[in-house]
Amino acid sequence: MPEITYKTDLDNVDWAEMKTTLRQDAFDNGRSPEQLKISFENSYAACVAYANNRIVGTARVLSDGVCNAYLVDVWTLSAYRRQRVATTMIQKLLSRLKGQHVYLFTDDVPEFYAKLGFVEQPIGMGQVIETWLINES
Repeated sequence: MPEITYKTDLDNVDWAEMKTTLRQDAFDNGRSPEQLKISFENSYAACVAYANNRIVGTARVLSDGVCNAYLVDVWTLSAYRRQRVATTMIQKLLSRLKGQHVYLFTDDVPEFYAKLGFVEQPIGMGQVIETWLINES
């Protein structure tokens, strides 16, 4: 496997490539390349993993910068899973969140997050306002 590099700046991200790769790897939630760009740029911090200049992982965090943060869009390309890509991205993001309560939602691999120190919370709730992904962005 090629060496993985991790970038926490969003300079030169190919958002169309990200969209295509997410769709091909069954991790596409419907955002357009422009919506992906806005989502990542509006985040408190983000990390994109690359192998041979190809996007193979993403993670980002939303935060108020004081006490609460939410980890989202954690994804590793299937061929690169179980190689610490997601772990490394998450650790890079968590290092910027000292003193904050970090929350996430997952229905796929809770045991992975438990190994990173996350503890199940008894209630998680959500709501989509009007129509999913239909907004000013």
